Amino acid sequence: MVINWKEQMLTDKDAILACQSGNTEAFRHLVEKYKTRAYYSALLLTKNSEDALDLSQDAFFRAFRSLNRFDTSKNFYTWFYKILRNLCINHIHRREKIVQMVHDDDGADAFDRLEHEDKNPEEIFEENERSQMLWAGLNKLKETDREIILLKEFDDMSYQEIADALGIPVGSVMSRLFYARKRLLKEVESLNEL
Repeated sequence: MVINWKEQMLTDKDAILACQSGNTEAFRHLVEKYKTRAYYSALLLTKNSEDALDLSQDAFFRAFRSLNRFDTSKNFYTWFYKILRNLCINHIHRREKIVQMVHDDDGADAFDRLEHEDKNPEEIFEENERSQMLWAGLNKLKETDREIILLKEFDDMSYQEIADALGIPVGSVMSRLFYARKRLLKEVESLNEL
């Protein structure tokens, strides 16, 4: 049976069950539904558009390979986000090691070139002053604060989904989110005073 993916709206569970039953073409539904969200999630973690594209594609490939082990009672994107996040974190650590090796080898010029090749997320989003302030404030936050805000506000995950994705209790999600938002507000206010 041939399915036209643009005409038929499947649920994530339907697409996953179809894949698990041998219809690997059904995975296209999940890729089309989440590719933009995955790209921006990776971009916000890596701050590099090429890396974000490569890592989000790699995450879909790894998710596809592991789909037979996926529990369909769980949320697909939460599970997928764990894969994407781990790939991004590993990539960032590898990149930091390379930069450190270049720096250790007295390659200060090469280090400066590598450091300035990263693109800021502000270049991707609207060029209005308010969004620039918000993204500048987000970039000043620690990675853990930035990530939890983006999962809640950008990815629109529930507290439970964030807890599952990060492997922490729901209470910790609420507490971390509360303090991360306070720190973001403080950063944005300090930028506003400039």
